[in-house]
Amino acid sequence: MDIKKLVKKEVSSLRAYNAREIPCRIKLDANESPYGFNRALRVAAGISTNRYPDPEAGELKKVLAKDLGIRQDMLLQGNGSDELIYYLISTFGGPVLYPTPTFSMYGIIAQALGEKKIEIALDSELDLDIGKILPAIKKERPKLIFLSSPNNPTGNCFSTGRILEIIESSRGIVIVDEAYQPFSSEKGFLPLLKDYRNLVIMRTLSKIGLAALRLGYLIAAPEIIAEVNKVRLPFNVNSLSQAIAVSALREKKQLIAHIKAICSERDLLFRDMRKIEGLTLFPTEANFILFKVNDADRVYSALLKKGILVRNLSETVKDCLRVTVGTPAENKAFLKALRQAGI
Repeated sequence: MDIKKLVKKEVSSLRAYNAREIPCRIKLDANESPYGFNRALRVAAGISTNRYPDPEAGELKKVLAKDLGIRQDMLLQGNGSDELIYYLISTFGGPVLYPTPTFSMYGIIAQALGEKKIEIALDSELDLDIGKILPAIKKERPKLIFLSSPNNPTGNCFSTGRILEIIESSRGIVIVDEAYQPFSSEKGFLPLLKDYRNLVIMRTLSKIGLAALRLGYLIAAPEIIAEVNKVRLPFNVNSLSQAIAVSALREKKQLIAHIKAICSERDLLFRDMRKIEGLTLFPTEANFILFKVNDADRVYSALLKKGILVRNLSETVKDCLRVTVGTPAENKAFLKALRQAGI
């Protein structure tokens, strides 16, 4: 039997998302927080492992709704943002429009589900190219538009005015992915939900120290949430994740302190990197810094030899690397290795 003949053509031509673990001393490649939730094990000890989790994540939604100032029926929980992207495309179909470069799972999941992808390059300022996006909306009528702001891997926020133009021009759903919003000076689009019925906001707990939980959530009008909930798998968020997330959100002072520490370290790291000749840095509102070098592959290898793992994005953004903001000690070690890399 030739298994490849049984695979859908859309899946056959896909490349799997590369999330392999690479041995290293300091891990700065995955946009994770260097700080975790120190009560996680104590909370987990109280979980009854023989029982299924709450299928509706009621307590989690209650805490989130109170924190966000919204109704619980405006929330939908997911096993990370990836699952929520899958649900959105499964519910509404395509075409699916998004800028590039951006979070790769928008395109991967759209293709896996057999939906048409519309990719539009960012402009020279790494902002949304309205001159190309608006005509594409009119011509292609995308059912879904994904906008990551702050954007991964560029780190910048897209212009609010341009995002609003897209929302107002679209007859489909516009998802503003705010995975990195906690690190941004921008307030995000939550206050605008009441004004735009086709706006969906996607957030995650992964970047603020709870990546192991794989927990994301959608915020949208109740009628949108109700439709997406139809394709949600039962018990999709496990009991451990729900309980730890609830506990962490109730003790938000610790999370806020960690976010502030990361933002402070990011600014210091950016300042120190600007002093290194041969680097081109891109302004960032996220917990990472995108930077350009003459030979990304060589610098990446030089850093890895020193035990420091960053993300090599040279196939996506020519000669660019991305470094996650770590602890002060980790950032200091990264800077030392970067200076020794012979930029």
